[in-house]
Amino acid sequence: MTAQLLIGPVLRRVVGDRATVWVETSGPARVRVEAGDGAGGTATTFCAFGHHYALIVVSGLAPDSAHAYRVYLDDHQVWPAAGSPYPPSVIRTRAADDSAQPVSLLFGSCRQGTPQAVSRRLPPDALDAYARRLMADPGHRPDLLVLLGDQVYADETSHKVRRFLRRHRPAGHEQPADQVVTFEEYTKLYLESWRDPEVRWLFSTVPSVMIFDDHEMIDDWNTSASWRAEMSRQPWWRERISGGLGSYWIYQHLGNLSPDELAADPLFQKVSAAEDATDLLREFGRQVDEPDSAENTDRPYQWSFALDVGRTRLVVLDNRCNRVLTPGSRAMLPAAEWGWFLDQAHGEYDHLVVGSSLPWLMPPAIHHLEAWNERVAESHRPRWAAFGEKVRRAFDLEHWAAFGKSFTALGELFRRLGEGGLGAPGHRVGAGGAYAAPASISVLSGDVHHSYVARADFGPAMATPVMQLTCSPIHNEVPLPLRPLMRVSWLPPVARIARGLAKSAGVVKPAIRWKRTSGPYFGNALGTLTLDGHAAAAVIEGTNGDGHLYEVAATTYRP
Repeated sequence: MTAQLLIGPVLRRVVGDRATVWVETSGPARVRVEAGDGAGGTATTFCAFGHHYALIVVSGLAPDSAHAYRVYLDDHQVWPAAGSPYPPSVIRTRAADDSAQPVSLLFGSCRQGTPQAVSRRLPPDALDAYARRLMADPGHRPDLLVLLGDQVYADETSHKVRRFLRRHRPAGHEQPADQVVTFEEYTKLYLESWRDPEVRWLFSTVPSVMIFDDHEMIDDWNTSASWRAEMSRQPWWRERISGGLGSYWIYQHLGNLSPDELAADPLFQKVSAAEDATDLLREFGRQVDEPDSAENTDRPYQWSFALDVGRTRLVVLDNRCNRVLTPGSRAMLPAAEWGWFLDQAHGEYDHLVVGSSLPWLMPPAIHHLEAWNERVAESHRPRWAAFGEKVRRAFDLEHWAAFGKSFTALGELFRRLGEGGLGAPGHRVGAGGAYAAPASISVLSGDVHHSYVARADFGPAMATPVMQLTCSPIHNEVPLPLRPLMRVSWLPPVARIARGLAKSAGVVKPAIRWKRTSGPYFGNALGTLTLDGHAAAAVIEGTNGDGHLYEVAATTYRP
């Protein structure tokens, strides 16, 4: 029987005259992609946990053009499907010299699957709305879709997935009844979410990169050392983290890598060559969740990644898996990975964009509360520390402010980049050997189920604008009782009260200030960041009741 196309094609990276296309099939097959004028590529599927996947490198693409493409399984065309009502899927390349070409990044996070993935009714899916608009106006295709976490929800499943769990789990199992645990169960989440017709078409024609947040594994993933210790005692956790990370590597992370990075990735080479990669990926999922420590600076696998589009450098950071949770040495990234990030922050570019699933700049009152909580939770007094840990988990106090050393280090990096001058870690050499500061620094984030824009104030010596662009959710919602809290936490009087609390615990005042310029907006939304010359423009669009997008925030910035 001829294999069928289950999920995909998903267009991932477009680099020069090459692109990568990801698919999942119902059985083993040779997958061929044809993009016209001799451009194309083939790959044989690899097998893991009884599922079949391929990542095809398409080469020979002409520059500065759009290439409609077709997908074949064993010489049988499966994409586009016969009678498809959607426009052709295309691979668009940039000019050979694209230094003067604008860059457009579409971004957002937190998407419950469509159709309805939970019992409550959610507002219209922003990704569906964007796909419909792009179908009507395909000329405004973005360069890249940046998905910043919670692409699937392992701990908040639909009725359909829960029925599958009840029917297929053995009697007497110890697994959470309404959460996925195994690799096989994870595949149902992607099948449910990524086969949404409009989203499937969008993924086939707009390149995408992705990073996880907590719900790909479980709420509050790696919030603290005590959380890890408690979770490791659960009888199902080892299988959960193995299945979660193994499936994330296949469905999301593989596509973040360029063709050259794929060729250099030892795990991809082993998996591609294996007759059955199940044991390889099961062991991989367990190994990359090894307990951390301040001394453990060599992590088993790096999920963070970087790429250039024109004169823009995008660095996407892992805010979850590789955290250092040792009390007194907490850090968002281990030392080796932070060093890698510093290397990426240097180079030839005009704009630096940092993808961080968790916002760097939170509402000030919440920032000070998280900084206070980190200090309390690390108290030498057991009862006080236990109280701090209880508050941390109850209110999800786990953003950059709760990793105070990392928050400060990121701000200091931005300051040094933005001030430029001799000896600064700038990017392009200016007159007289001085370093030119970047034209802009933007932090793209999600997680918090509302959208806002904030600008950091580093003082008069800083010419480079530094912006926090938070866009969340794509398809979810924030509970109504929390919305007033999000609003008032921006107010200066409330921030002063929270700052006083942090000061009482010995927390040093942040070296920078920041101010909200737009928001908060609480509906489903997508953001677009456009970088043109030395100018940056960010727009956040929400969905109305009819499922159309409309502008809720806009800002422009330049040196």
